[in-house]
Amino acid sequence: MNLRVWKWQFWQQIVLSLVLGVAVGALIHNLTDDGQATAEDWLDPFGDVYVSLLKIVVVPLVFAAIVVSVGRLRNVGSVARLTGKTLGWFVVTSAIATAIGLAVALIIKPGKGLGKLANESTETDPVTWTQVLHNLFPSNIIKAMGDGNVLGVVTFAVLFGAALVAIGERGERITGIIDDLYLVMQKAVWWVVRLTPIGSFFLIGSVVATYGPSSLEPLAKFTGAIYLAVAIMLLLGYPILLQVFGRVNPLKFLRNSWPAIEFAFVSSSSIATLPIAQRVSIERNGVQPEYANFAQPLGATIKFDGCGAIYPAVAAVFVAQYTGVSLGIADYALIALAAVIGQLGTGGTPGPALVALTLTLTTVGLPLQAVGYLIAIDKVIDMARTALNVTGQLTVPVLVAKSEGLLNEEIFNSKPVELTSTDADETRDHDRERPRREPPPEPAPA
Repeated sequence: MNLRVWKWQFWQQIVLSLVLGVAVGALIHNLTDDGQATAEDWLDPFGDVYVSLLKIVVVPLVFAAIVVSVGRLRNVGSVARLTGKTLGWFVVTSAIATAIGLAVALIIKPGKGLGKLANESTETDPVTWTQVLHNLFPSNIIKAMGDGNVLGVVTFAVLFGAALVAIGERGERITGIIDDLYLVMQKAVWWVVRLTPIGSFFLIGSVVATYGPSSLEPLAKFTGAIYLAVAIMLLLGYPILLQVFGRVNPLKFLRNSWPAIEFAFVSSSSIATLPIAQRVSIERNGVQPEYANFAQPLGATIKFDGCGAIYPAVAAVFVAQYTGVSLGIADYALIALAAVIGQLGTGGTPGPALVALTLTLTTVGLPLQAVGYLIAIDKVIDMARTALNVTGQLTVPVLVAKSEGLLNEEIFNSKPVELTSTDADETRDHDRERPRREPPPEPAPA
């Protein structure tokens, strides 16, 4: 066995860091009087720095990717049709995830028979559609970038890209400059991504040191319900859709997508996972770059099957059962509607589930005070939720690309490339060499 860890494959380095992080976290939790304080002093700062480094470069990466891809989408098909199909599949998969969450919660009954719960207070304000609209259309794009309002950045980037297309040749020159910006941001992102094993050690170590196994006991059924619903969607829901509608091998999809799923589990952030997810989509799943560079940032902004669908569905049933509130068919329909539509306002940073849950509980009229009971284990279940978010964000581009002839099945079915073996320069060259969809020939004159 090669003892030079830096020579190991990327996934092996991450697995090692997770094992070491769990071991160190368990020691801190068992040997110190206050594991949370120790984690906050010695582990959280390094984990937060790692995630912050990714966020610094991800926002300009999203902007550049969307602007460039809007113009290039004209070369691969109808922009309106591709966008419509993408959003349509977003809604369908989210509805399926919500239904699975409700079914699991109703069967397991996570809110029944609980003793005293961890009662950490939290202030939650109802989420209004006005706030969602403000996120979609910010008045100051610079402030939106600084605040991490990725949804507003996506909206502005789409408008900016469409305007560049509309002005013709001058727009092409600016698009070329933004394309170079995209290359620079890819390079910067992958410098940070190579630090993933180190960041993973501190992130997972902090979780174990803070909570420990005993903290899950009062809410074990709730935690189990979340993980069970996530597993059903990840191992059955998406694979069935890929097999039936995508006509692709779901096992190969999971194999190809594993690096992004694994990173999402550790980082608990769809936006932080975006750079890896984009490369997985293009280099391992075979989605044409022009479309992948549009669909992946969009999905990382508004597509949250874990945080925005399964979690609020299970949590709403939990709160209703724990507080003794009876729910009817109309209430379950409202939960599903709020979970599917409300994803527009959840954002792509760690913790969007609280916003989605607040919106769902407000819609059904359940007490918001009960949200505080779930905060103690939020980080533990957030890892599973985010892993499912990213899996859904990778599934939809494959389904749409397959239906539009934009999926390179040779790449999809071949042995997956090692993501850290190439840098941004090689990636862009690889993208340019990838075969593109040719427009249909003109009909011969009569």
